[in-house]
Amino acid sequence: MKHSSRSGIASHMPNQKPDGLAPDALKKISRKFIVMSGKGGVGKTSVSVNLAIALANMGYKVGLLDVDIHGPDVPQMLGLSGILSVDLDKKMVPMRYGDNLKVVSMEILTQNKDDAIIWRGPVKHTVIRQFIGEVGWGVLDFLVIDSPPGTGDEPLTVAKLIPDAQAIIVTTPQEVALADIRKSISFCRKVHMGILGIIENMSGFICPHCGKNVDIFGTGGGEKTAKTYGLRFLGRIPFDPDMVTCGDQGVSFQHLHAQSPITDAFIRIAEKMIPKN
Repeated sequence: MKHSSRSGIASHMPNQKPDGLAPDALKKISRKFIVMSGKGGVGKTSVSVNLAIALANMGYKVGLLDVDIHGPDVPQMLGLSGILSVDLDKKMVPMRYGDNLKVVSMEILTQNKDDAIIWRGPVKHTVIRQFIGEVGWGVLDFLVIDSPPGTGDEPLTVAKLIPDAQAIIVTTPQEVALADIRKSISFCRKVHMGILGIIENMSGFICPHCGKNVDIFGTGGGEKTAKTYGLRFLGRIPFDPDMVTCGDQGVSFQHLHAQSPITDAFIRIAEKMIPKN
């Protein structure tokens, strides 16, 4: 599923201070989640994209905000191209992925996709605030925010701008990744951000020939860490090379592999993001 935006602006990043529109925009969004990881290479963006798709497929109105300023991969994974346009109210118009998913990313705000973004913290704060307050998100059931690895400017800005956001922390089973998510947990507690739970990604490899599960990176580390810190374990997502291929080609894994254990895992985790009546 590929979409292109209408011709629009090369950049909508004015230098003046934010105008305070972010709180008004947030009132129209029911639930906000920031997907975090302690280190790179754990598949955090893939998790963000697929959770957003799973919620949208359930019929919810979803926004997907990519605040990974220096390495925005969300548009590539969704097959989106072009740049954002501006509506009559001078708000950026998110790109559409299907009927229920709206997307904003630094990648689709720039003319030259190969240009390096060299910004300091205060500029990032301004841009992320504009991503929220100067975008025509409309009424959303969910906003899923894909954050860069670590505990730097971007997640700190989200914590300040969206105090009711909850973190979803992604890890892989290896100890080196688990050590880093403990820092993410510490970050959330220091900034008083709620944590929905922990996802263990790349948890086992299902052999396409024999169908057996092989624990390439080990297993159970994410669940053990969640238990140690008194957090909810949201689930395991197996590794599948087709997930990488779909991301590179900008097509939905869940659409092409609706019966896959991975698709089922994302649906079950997405269901845990839905408030119980």
